[in-house]
Amino acid sequence: STLSTFTSSDHGKSPNPINVTTFYNYTFIVSISISEKFPSPNTPTMTGTSRRSARGRIKSSSSPSGDEGSDSLRYPPTIRRGRGKELVSIGAFKTNLKILVALIILGIIVIYFVVNQLVSHGLLYDESQKPRVITPFPAPKLMDLSMFQGEHKESLYWGTYRPHVYFGVRARTPQSLVAGLMWLGVKDEMYVMRHFCENSDDLSTFGWREHNGRDFGRQELVENDMILETSFVKSKEGSLGYGGDWAVRIDVKDKGLNDGAKRSAHLFFYLADEGGNVLNLGQDNLYFQGSSLLVSGSREDVGDWQIHLKSQNQLETHYSGFKTPHIYNLSDLVQQNLALQARKFGRLQLSDTSEDSSNIYIFQISGRLPFTIDIPFVSGIKGENSNVEKRLSSLTGLPLSDLLKKKHREFDTKFEECFNLSEKHDSETLGVGKTAIANMLGGIGYFYGQSKIYVPKSTQPESQNNFLLYWPAELYTAVPSRPFFPRGFLWDEGFHQLLIWRWDFRITLDIVGHWLDLLNIDGWIPREQILGAEALSKVPEEFVVQYPSNGNPPTLFLVIRDLIDAIRMEKFIASERDEVLSFLERASVRLDAWFQWFNTSQTGKEIGSYFWHGRDNKTTRELNPKTLSSGLDDYPRASHPSEDERHVDLRCWMYLAADCMHSITEFLGIEDKLSKEDYNSTAKLLSNFNLLNQMHYDSDHGAYFDFGNHTEKVKLIWKEVIQENGQLSRQLVRKTYGKPKLKLVPHVGYVSFFPFMSRIIPPDSPILEKQLDLISNRSILWSDYGLVSLAKTSSIYMKRNTEHDAPYWRGPIWMNMNYMILSSLHHYSKVDGPYSEKARAIYTELRSNLIRNVVGNYYKTGYIWEQYDQVKGTGKGTRLFTGWSALTVLIMSEDYPIF
Repeated sequence: STLSTFTSSDHGKSPNPINVTTFYNYTFIVSISISEKFPSPNTPTMTGTSRRSARGRIKSSSSPSGDEGSDSLRYPPTIRRGRGKELVSIGAFKTNLKILVALIILGIIVIYFVVNQLVSHGLLYDESQKPRVITPFPAPKLMDLSMFQGEHKESLYWGTYRPHVYFGVRARTPQSLVAGLMWLGVKDEMYVMRHFCENSDDLSTFGWREHNGRDFGRQELVENDMILETSFVKSKEGSLGYGGDWAVRIDVKDKGLNDGAKRSAHLFFYLADEGGNVLNLGQDNLYFQGSSLLVSGSREDVGDWQIHLKSQNQLETHYSGFKTPHIYNLSDLVQQNLALQARKFGRLQLSDTSEDSSNIYIFQISGRLPFTIDIPFVSGIKGENSNVEKRLSSLTGLPLSDLLKKKHREFDTKFEECFNLSEKHDSETLGVGKTAIANMLGGIGYFYGQSKIYVPKSTQPESQNNFLLYWPAELYTAVPSRPFFPRGFLWDEGFHQLLIWRWDFRITLDIVGHWLDLLNIDGWIPREQILGAEALSKVPEEFVVQYPSNGNPPTLFLVIRDLIDAIRMEKFIASERDEVLSFLERASVRLDAWFQWFNTSQTGKEIGSYFWHGRDNKTTRELNPKTLSSGLDDYPRASHPSEDERHVDLRCWMYLAADCMHSITEFLGIEDKLSKEDYNSTAKLLSNFNLLNQMHYDSDHGAYFDFGNHTEKVKLIWKEVIQENGQLSRQLVRKTYGKPKLKLVPHVGYVSFFPFMSRIIPPDSPILEKQLDLISNRSILWSDYGLVSLAKTSSIYMKRNTEHDAPYWRGPIWMNMNYMILSSLHHYSKVDGPYSEKARAIYTELRSNLIRNVVGNYYKTGYIWEQYDQVKGTGKGTRLFTGWSALTVLIMSEDYPIF
């Protein structure tokens, strides 16, 4: 959506009108001369002087005089306490009895009616009658393990767990105290409010430069001629509140592009209590003299708390307070307030007013560049013994600078210990590696809410909805991209954790535990987690509902097997090893249920075959019906979806899952020999090379393919269609020219290499050589920037799937699949066989191409990208995609899973 804007112009130019537009049924139109009313960013003068007009401050509530305490309870004069019994007539008694009986009957009727309504609307019913799809899995939750309590839980309580905003802080609790930052940027000589991460904001670069996932992060945001640096750090020293104290430092610098002209900046820092607790405004917010108590409050989790503002620079501050249960539209509230002030007074400043019982305060901090502000938060305040001043001093000024320098050094040291890159790469490559891991860790978020699960309306006669609500759940997870995908995706998460566990395995166990606790009684996990109002505000309604028949690649088994192998290779000390084993012991029952869901709901007609459910077999718009559940979206499958399909990638995912479950049962010494043997036999079946070849191998192409009802003779053509309103329109529709047949689907691409990635192919098999030839063939998959997702010879290569769907997995280069293929090239180069040297040569060149392209794009564009162009290697898709694209770090360090 379009953000509200204020016109900005260079000082001294002819006046331009100011158009301030707000959403949610509010519109203000203001026409003011800029040069007369308020300055452009380059104007040295400050905003107006209305700070003396403060009004509407919150007053503490008090009881009316004479009514304090229980002893002040007044009785009507006709009733006296402790004075004996009153005489009552028999007639009055009978009358009162009749009234009492009538009231009882009426009450029973009302209660019956209310209960009946609750039952009919599904709000009150026996737990046993709850639909299975929204019934939690009946096993102890992983997050109840002792390893996730105590010090671990408290150490992760506060964090930058709001990946969708440019800077935000919250606690890992459903109704948290939330902090965040907005600022006024400039685009096309118009002021625009920055708050949510947006690709359309066109920032030169932004993202975490350092982040340790626990108590420290430093971020840089470049806005035209202004640089904002946000630092976050936590401290337990002297803290009495749960989760400790924390501080935010914001450095605002000028890039020096204005020929010495001093520009001003307007920041908006806010505090919001999601639980609705009233916040108390400080008393000196309009007369900032270097230090100010912004706001204070009290919460069950952290006790009494305060947040302060400190700076050595000359600043002007204003504020506004709101009472609302929603925080996802805070930027709209700010813009509405600024627009009203602009209309009334022509000043670019908040109103210095607050609503009664405000649970949100926004503070405008304006100053000439450069300036630095420190915002410390202290909690657990209990009178004079709380050492508030000492704690504030330790989180501001020079002590804060020293603490941030210490955290910076620790980050660098840990990065080298984890990935050992300094001797392998130059400083530019190391910089990209640090940015990748920092953004992965800094992008971890905490979410709470209820997923919407599809159910047919016919099964809910009393409801107009086509969904049921999952149980309320929390999710602690990394995200693929802060601007575009700031929420949890199941198949992405397994790739994320391949990187994160090498940095902090306890964070990985915590994240995987949260995901597995989302398992329902059938063993299904919703593949996309859109939890809470803020997350919902970023997703179109048609994409919110999750389908319980559809799966997603079970990539969590990737990281679980990686952890098991790390134990075998003695990468953990004894206490760490025990933690991982304790986790696996409790997780095994949920992993078993997850595996069984796949092994029953996604099976094909042939033994050992599987296919992704959820493809549309009635579509008239798609060139090739998408397979969203596979994660590969528009990658071409059989042209006509049917239950005869066999998907080779899902078969290989199931091999990974079965082999991993066998390792768990074997490793833990689980006594249930039957399930152990079942997993072993399933893994052997799915890794049977001859059976795999019978089902999926095409000797003419030397490649593995899907099987299904397919024809290549399908096109998208323009057709004139009469719409419901009677008007004629042209639409791009699908037309089939040939009859589909059951056969292998002849499209070489990422899917064709899943048996190679799974290392099912014997190292001495001629098929391995054919796979290596396909990978290195420049006419098919090879490029100077990485392996393309679909062969250049494919009939669907770079073809649109609909009028509005550009090619996604039909050519562009993706890092997760390149990492998996590179991993297997590394494997085959190490094992004895006739093709090891060939694998080594391809591995070396492919690895070099991938690293060079990601690093080069980063320094050209300021970002790591979702995908890379199949011809030029330029970044494509969403930027700041530091989900699986951050696997570049593991490619740099040559650290791969052992299969």
